Amino acid sequence: MRVVIALGGNALLQRGQELSFENQSANIAKAAIAIVQVIQAGHDVIITHGNGPQVGLLALQGAAYMAVTPYPLDILDAQSMGMIGYMLEQEIDNLLPKGKRTATLLTRVEVALDDPAFTHPTKPIGPVYEEAEAKQIAAAKGWLVGPDGSHFRRLVPSPAPTQILQIEVIQLLVDNNITVICAGGGGIPVIKMEDRSHAGVEAVIDKDRTSALLGNQINADALLLLTDTDGVYKDWGTPAQKLIRRLKNSNFAAGQFPAGSMGPKVEAATAFMHQGGKLAVIGQLKDALAMLEGEAGTQVLCG
Repeated sequence: MRVVIALGGNALLQRGQELSFENQSANIAKAAIAIVQVIQAGHDVIITHGNGPQVGLLALQGAAYMAVTPYPLDILDAQSMGMIGYMLEQEIDNLLPKGKRTATLLTRVEVALDDPAFTHPTKPIGPVYEEAEAKQIAAAKGWLVGPDGSHFRRLVPSPAPTQILQIEVIQLLVDNNITVICAGGGGIPVIKMEDRSHAGVEAVIDKDRTSALLGNQINADALLLLTDTDGVYKDWGTPAQKLIRRLKNSNFAAGQFPAGSMGPKVEAATAFMHQGGKLAVIGQLKDALAMLEGEAGTQVLCG
C-alpha cells in the first residue's frame, strides 16, 4: 500500500517534556523504528509531521533577542521543517537497508487570506504553561493563549490548506521509490497575490488536514495519524472515557472533539476517506504497523 504517515508534534516531543534536543532526538529515534517497520513490511511511505512544540520554541527564542524584529511564523515553520526533516531522515536512513533512499522537501502550502481561522486562532504551539504563567506571558508578548488539555499554550491561526504547491515534485519522488518527508508542520503557509506571486503569512497549518489533502492528491491507500494517545476516546478526560475502535462520521457531531488536538485529526481522516481513501486510522506512534493491520488505533469510516 501507499501510506501517508502523519507524525504529531506531540508524538515527537511529548506533552510536558522539556523542549530539549536530547528529548526530541530520542523520540525521533523511536519514530524512525516505527516508520521503518512499515517500510520493511512492503509499503510505500510518505511522511508528514507536526511542529507545534518546535515552532513555538523558535518563536520564544526569537522574541528573546531584542536587536531585531522576531521572524514571522512562516519562516519559523520552514526552520522547524528543515530541523525535524533532517533528524527524521538521518534516523530512518540509519535503519533502512542499503539502496533505500529518503528525501526531505520544504513544502509551501497555499491558504486563503479570508480564511476565518485568521480571526479565530485555535492552533496550540510551544511549551505548556499553568494558567497564571500563560496569561502573564501573553500580556507581555501580545500573544493569545488558551487551554490545551489541562494546561495552557499559545494559540495561532490555523487556516485550511487549499493547494500543495510542490505536489508534482512529491509525486515524482514517490514514483521513484523514495521515502519523502514533506509538508512538515502542515507546510509553509503562503497566499496567492493579485499578480499570482506568493507571500508567506503568520500561521501554522494543521498538519493532519494537509496530510489528508496530500494523501488524496498522490492516491495514497492509507492515512495514519500518529499521536501520543492510542486512539480517539469518548468522554476524554473523564472517569467514563472509552476508546472508540471504529468511528463513523454519522456518529459524531461537529465540534465534539477539541479543535486544537483531536478534532482536526477526526476531520482530516473523514475528509481523506470521503475523497477516495481506503483506510484512515488515528493512534499511537509505536502501533503504526498494527494500525495498518487493523489491530490498533481508531479506524475512521464513512457513513
